[in-house]
Amino acid sequence: MYSNRLPKVLSLCLPSDINECETIPDACKGEMKCFNHYGGYLCLPRSASVIPAPEPPITPTETNPCPLGYEPQGDTCVDINECEREEHDCQPSQECINTVGAFTCQCPDGYRKVGTECIDIDECRYRYCQHRCVNVPGSFSCQCEPGFQLAGNNRSCIDVNECDMGAPCSQRCYNTYGTFLCRCDQGYELGPDGFACNDIDECSYSSYLCQYQCVNEPGKFSCVCPEGYQLQGTRLCQDINECETGEHQCTDTQTCVNIHGRYQCVDSNRCQEPYVQVSENRCVCPVNKPVCRDLPFSIVHRYMSITSERSVPSDIFQIQATSVSPGAYNTFRIRSGDENGDFYIRQINNISAMLVLARAVSGPREYTLDLEMVSVNPLLSYQGNYQTSSALRLSIYVGPYTF
Repeated sequence: MYSNRLPKVLSLCLPSDINECETIPDACKGEMKCFNHYGGYLCLPRSASVIPAPEPPITPTETNPCPLGYEPQGDTCVDINECEREEHDCQPSQECINTVGAFTCQCPDGYRKVGTECIDIDECRYRYCQHRCVNVPGSFSCQCEPGFQLAGNNRSCIDVNECDMGAPCSQRCYNTYGTFLCRCDQGYELGPDGFACNDIDECSYSSYLCQYQCVNEPGKFSCVCPEGYQLQGTRLCQDINECETGEHQCTDTQTCVNIHGRYQCVDSNRCQEPYVQVSENRCVCPVNKPVCRDLPFSIVHRYMSITSERSVPSDIFQIQATSVSPGAYNTFRIRSGDENGDFYIRQINNISAMLVLARAVSGPREYTLDLEMVSVNPLLSYQGNYQTSSALRLSIYVGPYTF
């Protein structure tokens, strides 16, 4: 156990430092540089900088009878506080800590002591950071990749919800790990910038979306129909029957005839001399009038409407005899109104025939065909008048559209 009493004989030997960088050939190899310090030397990279150590304490000229680190006080030896007296070789960046009989030089946080030098600790080597580590003198800082932010421990990275922070999506935003995605509502498409939503012009993609006309609207499209038609469902056009809805201006003496896209008012009595009206739409030529001998006995008025550009050949109207005499043979023909040959008659049997559209026709257009049924009865030949005929006056209205 140490006694603080002064020893009777005490010799003090302070050795001098040897500069190994000068005395040892090639003390440091390669790109390393030799740095001498008291009692040894260091091999550090040439880019390293070392704060020069202060000059070593001046060797006391007077003989101190106490051990190193003590001084006499009366008849005892007391510890010398080298830190207070600044009798130490700590660098300015180091903290001097007094100990019993000596002192130590302590490096600041973030540094490690190598010999008498304080060398920065590269904390990034220890992977303290989840993403990126930036070493700075005596410390380090963690940084996160885009789309992340530092957690409370300043080391971990947590996802940033860009959608809650005002992401530039014009419609819908979806947060994903480290980033976000913009999406658009139905009827829109994402623009080149990935943020803006642009309206899709569905009408420009196809001419078959609507039966008549397609109207583009923000985020959608709608179909419209021409005058005289109404929308059926969302895309098709259906003719409005003005005669049934009452949306016509026909008088009491007229008959309303519905046709594609409009209506027609016709006189209820369309009989012309020498014919007389016997019922609605039926006219008869009296047998007592000589002029009637060469004319059809009766004329029945009928009306119909067909679409424009109808596919051909197409059966459009059937002619049917209402009464047939025994032994009579009937033939059917187009008496007038088909100067261009757009129609023809196909006889089905002895009492019926079919009017056929032979060529596609465009509307609006109107035909008035006189379809005649000629009845020949050989059994009545003795009377001298064995051939009779009746006509059907068919008004055909061709609509302006294909629907």
